[in-house]
Amino acid sequence: MQVRSTLKSVAALFAVSMAMTGISYADTFNLTSCHLSGGCGTATQFGTVTLTQATATTVNFDVVLNSGNRFVETGAGGGSLSLFNDSISGSTITGITATLNGANVSITGGLTGLTNQSPIMADGTGTFTAQVFCTDSSQCNGGSTPNINDLHFTVTNATIAALAIANSLGNIFVADILCGQTGCTGLTGPVDVNTGGTSAVPLPGALPLFASGIAGLVLLGRRKKKQVAAMAA
Repeated sequence: MQVRSTLKSVAALFAVSMAMTGISYADTFNLTSCHLSGGCGTATQFGTVTLTQATATTVNFDVVLNSGNRFVETGAGGGSLSLFNDSISGSTITGITATLNGANVSITGGLTGLTNQSPIMADGTGTFTAQVFCTDSSQCNGGSTPNINDLHFTVTNATIAALAIANSLGNIFVADILCGQTGCTGLTGPVDVNTGGTSAVPLPGALPLFASGIAGLVLLGRRKKKQVAAMAA
């Protein structure tokens, strides 16, 4: 009995130690699959989507466009600035901010995020169930494109694994952009992260990501995974 009690005490202390340990990790995905109606020219990379597991049940999103690209809200992108899949019961999108090169940008009417939506179609990329959009669409449509290139928000009651879910076309995240980089200046439409093709090469200490090939889709980007673990003394 004394041995069993001691083991229980050790197990309890270990559990408390683990609960207090700040274990976090992040996955970064490249926006490289292009669905702009006029083509993408020589452009091959439009930005990144980084998901950070901030706590056991909250995930921080950073959707960052590069090389002069800007977010826009058009019908091609399902009337959204950004799309992903989230049908998790009880999950919500909170704390949405928009920035330009890291500086906060105020959008009249603000920004809204919704999960568990009826399928939202983005041209050429399939359907999604979660979206971030301008509450007043007139502030972000093609005629009044806001000058923002980053979106930041938090999804509650979720994990990275539950949010990095591909739709039936193998696409995970979408951004509707006004393309400003060489090869597609002036065009608007969705770009996305696609899982088709071969598996990504894992970084040292990371778990490998295996993705099945998707017929008719070309692998244009690879997922890279970083994991950091801090153990309490």
